[in-house]
Amino acid sequence: MEGERKGLAVYARSPLSVFVLAVADGEVVGVSTGLPLADAGEAHQAPFREAGWNLAEVFYFGESVVRREFRGGGLGQRFFDEREAHAARHGFKVTAFCAVDREPDHPLCPEHYQALDRFWERRGYRREHGMVVALSWPQVDTGGEVENRLTFWTRRLDR
Repeated sequence: MEGERKGLAVYARSPLSVFVLAVADGEVVGVSTGLPLADAGEAHQAPFREAGWNLAEVFYFGESVVRREFRGGGLGQRFFDEREAHAARHGFKVTAFCAVDREPDHPLCPEHYQALDRFWERRGYRREHGMVVALSWPQVDTGGEVENRLTFWTRRLDR
């Protein structure tokens, strides 16, 4: 919980952050976040800086989570629509996110797991090979902290 609190504090400090909530029957069933990359942590900024990107032009999408029983109903599309619209309204030229690199048969993938690459590609995102970040967090299967490799995906908003 402490790690989540610290992560959310970064969004709370950013005047241009966004939280998109999905609500059903008065209860939050999903949430998606975003903030200017310039307000994100150094670990997220470094791959862009090293590749020569202008951080002020990039809006970073954080996590999207949806309760299992509400998945597959279009919330993922809506989360992207809302965050992209927010970024465009504030003059950002690029949206970006990072995704964990895992094999489809990785033991932490849920039953009937489907990679989201095609979903992202249909929305105009492209994988930025070589732009990676290593982040650690407690694994649900062991509780121990494990370093995970994530690759960035980007989309130009002016296309």
